[in-house]
Amino acid sequence: MPRFSVIVPAYKVQAYLPECLESVLGQSFPDLELIAVDDCSPDACGALIEEFAARDARVRAVHLSRNVGLGRARNAGIEHAAGDYLIFLDGDDTLAPDALHAIAERLKETDGPDVLVYDYARTYWSGEVRRNQLAAELAEDGPAPFRLDERPGLLRLLMVVWNKAYRREFVEREQLAFPPGYYEDTPWTYPAMMSAGTIATLDRVCVHYRQRRHGSILGTSSRKHFDVFEQYDRVFAYLAAHPELERWRPLLFGRMVDHLATVFARRDRLPRAARAEFLRTARAHYRRHRVPVSVSGLRPRLRHALVRFGPYRTYRLLAVLARARRRAARPAGAVLRAARAAALRLHYRTQLRLPLRADRAVFSSHRGRGHGCNPGALESAFRAFAPHVRTAWIAHREHQHTIPAATGRLRPGTAGYWTALARSKYLVSNTGFDGALVKRRGQVLIQTQAGTPLKRMGLDVRDRPAAAGGTDFAELLRGVDTWDYCLSANRHSTLVWERAFPSAYETLEYGMPRTDVFQQATPADVGRLRASLGIPEDAVAVLYAPTYRDYRSGPHRSLDLERVLRRLGPPFVILDRAHHRYGAPPPAGAPGGRVLDVSDHPSVESLCLASDALVTDYSSLMFDYAGLDRPIVVHADDWDAYEAARGTYFDLRAFPPGAVARSEDELIDIFATGHWRGSRSAQLRAAFRERFCPYDDGRAAERVVRRVVLGETAGLPSFLPLAERRPVPSAAAAAQRGRGPLARPAPVGPQAAVPAPGGAGPLTEQL
Repeated sequence: MPRFSVIVPAYKVQAYLPECLESVLGQSFPDLELIAVDDCSPDACGALIEEFAARDARVRAVHLSRNVGLGRARNAGIEHAAGDYLIFLDGDDTLAPDALHAIAERLKETDGPDVLVYDYARTYWSGEVRRNQLAAELAEDGPAPFRLDERPGLLRLLMVVWNKAYRREFVEREQLAFPPGYYEDTPWTYPAMMSAGTIATLDRVCVHYRQRRHGSILGTSSRKHFDVFEQYDRVFAYLAAHPELERWRPLLFGRMVDHLATVFARRDRLPRAARAEFLRTARAHYRRHRVPVSVSGLRPRLRHALVRFGPYRTYRLLAVLARARRRAARPAGAVLRAARAAALRLHYRTQLRLPLRADRAVFSSHRGRGHGCNPGALESAFRAFAPHVRTAWIAHREHQHTIPAATGRLRPGTAGYWTALARSKYLVSNTGFDGALVKRRGQVLIQTQAGTPLKRMGLDVRDRPAAAGGTDFAELLRGVDTWDYCLSANRHSTLVWERAFPSAYETLEYGMPRTDVFQQATPADVGRLRASLGIPEDAVAVLYAPTYRDYRSGPHRSLDLERVLRRLGPPFVILDRAHHRYGAPPPAGAPGGRVLDVSDHPSVESLCLASDALVTDYSSLMFDYAGLDRPIVVHADDWDAYEAARGTYFDLRAFPPGAVARSEDELIDIFATGHWRGSRSAQLRAAFRERFCPYDDGRAAERVVRRVVLGETAGLPSFLPLAERRPVPSAAAAAQRGRGPLARPAPVGPQAAVPAPGGAGPLTEQL
């Protein structure tokens, strides 16, 4: 018996069906049967299904003698299903890579619920991808499984059948079946959700919901949209037959009203001649199923009024009144904001007419975050090697404390910010500046990048919808055309940047400035950093720094850090660093434990110096950390999914910087046996350093300043060979060599989260 029965009805989708079926058969979780139902389609759907059935025994072809519609075609598939769980997929949609594996794991984690709800993303013909706006409802926090009463917000989600997995025994017990007609999902999903004994959620995009320009059922103007009334009659009849579910009637009534108003408001659904009749029918249904409900908010009240009173002229009057209200209700604050924006635009245009200041430089990292990364290292180098240039840093209010005392402070959107962009000669960033920036003749823009790329970047993500998101590639290239210099750490990066960001800039293959501190720091600096973080004196500190996932809306911990530490024993502590796109990581343990949350620490370079080893997945931090010549362990538990969603430039598993773990238990074993710092790991790290760290010798930022600001083209600092470099050793390595502890740290206090350090700047600024 297979774990999953994936049911795919097909009717007039020959252009999309192969991709749909391939997305199922190509899943990394193979324990499935694919039931493809040819709903007497007049095109090649039937033949395509037979071709797939001939080449893969998991495909069962079902051919219907007449067209029965989407719902009944699904019923035909259910009759042939033998899997533990039923999954429905429309013939023009696709499963995301590794979706079934994620679903299977979540089912196991939640003890096999009756229904598992997962997420989807809309994919448009233009290449645009939009994740479900209500994805927050799918958060995996809290107890699971649960009943609908505990999380009624799930009914706010799109009530479709294909974003859920259903236990087949549950479907048979409740005798769930699809009715004929449009909106056939409605009388299936509401009863299923209300009657499910156990429900769980999966915060992951598992389905790509294709938004076709033409040809979709719901986008076709037809009187068949009147079927929505009969479908809701079926829902309320189900309630009448199950008195124990009567408590859901007010909520379902509200959902019905909203749905009817939506069908009417979509002008592509109803023939013009049928619109008045639709409202009259809606009015009758409102009266038939009406229950006392509390309606708040202007939009819901207008929708209830539209359905309740019915006449078309009422709708027209309400629409006119709504427009008038919006115009009249513009708050004074909006007027003031508009006036302020206009004044700032005028100010910027005025500043653009004034002379450039050759002794000014402005810096930014990650669009307004704190002093750090490559721009931070360059800002420090400007002050050290070109002291005649006054520097300023752009940061949002919450990151201003990270800026060194000697550096000017700017906040985005202020008059000073626009003055700096208009009149500073040097503009330095690792992402980009405001889209309204006008690059002036004589200005020099340095694009530092944010590390060596493993994941695809720039134009190379055009065929990766999850990674591309809403990227405007024409706008991206207009920004690239403003670059004068692009920094690179190695030949690999140079080739990637020139392909992914093609333009006429000059590439400076000088090394990564942010790694300079690794060669400049001393053992005393390492000891001081460890003390400031509260790392016990004899501990082995492991920095855990995973990257973000394009296919997830929030952080997802793939490691149970507390379990890892229990298995490894007291010598180990973990510095838990969530990616800045996510903010703080999910809670890992009780305060005062051996998992220290360092997500808010302003300097990842300081965390690298304080640690004894790095555990990461696919973060570019591994390339920097390799320059420290300290152990690295790669946790690649979802490589295939990451590669499919984002794309990578090489197979990290084939050329890693150290030991590779494909599961949590493998990771524990690597540390428990000492392989994390064994001879094989050292060999892998040496090869990795040779390829990716040839120029990271501690003088990258100096080379950039001398070349760009001081105009030196000859006599730049030569590159120190790898064999001659002496990066500062870790505390564990120093102790192992008999040097003893580096510093006596402050004891770990009751709060495990490490606060941002005070003082003039980040810790690396003080070295």
